[in-house]
Amino acid sequence: MFSRKRRNNGVIHTLVGEGTRIEGDLRFEGGCHIDGVVHGSVVADRDPEAFLSISEDGRVEGSVRVPLVALNGKVEGDVHASELVQLGPTARVVGNVNYELIEMTAGAEINGQLIHTTGKSKAAAAVPSAEDKDIEAIAAGAAAKSQA
Repeated sequence: MFSRKRRNNGVIHTLVGEGTRIEGDLRFEGGCHIDGVVHGSVVADRDPEAFLSISEDGRVEGSVRVPLVALNGKVEGDVHASELVQLGPTARVVGNVNYELIEMTAGAEINGQLIHTTGKSKAAAAVPSAEDKDIEAIAAGAAAKSQA
């Protein structure tokens, strides 16, 4: 299912079964599979190897923030995947999809924007770190000495 950086071997720790409806946010670690409905956000913010799979019958009415997402159902909200989003032929997203890598099968629908992100946020990249400033100062000093 996922080929990149996956060390948890696809073990499902959390299951939302068919006919189940959760009212509120769902926070999990490890693997989560949704066959039912979650009316709230689905988040795995403490586990960098977490993954979420949503079946054809599964639905999330809120945002999704998980490193790895395999979607065959419907998400009505934004999807934030720090690593990979896989959209199957029956996937439907009404919202923006933020991804590092994306795989889309013919038939998948996105009613929103596709936004490519990297592991390092653009805001953090725009602000030089203390180490970057030290390197720049050393380089400037070396350049000044070579001109003298």
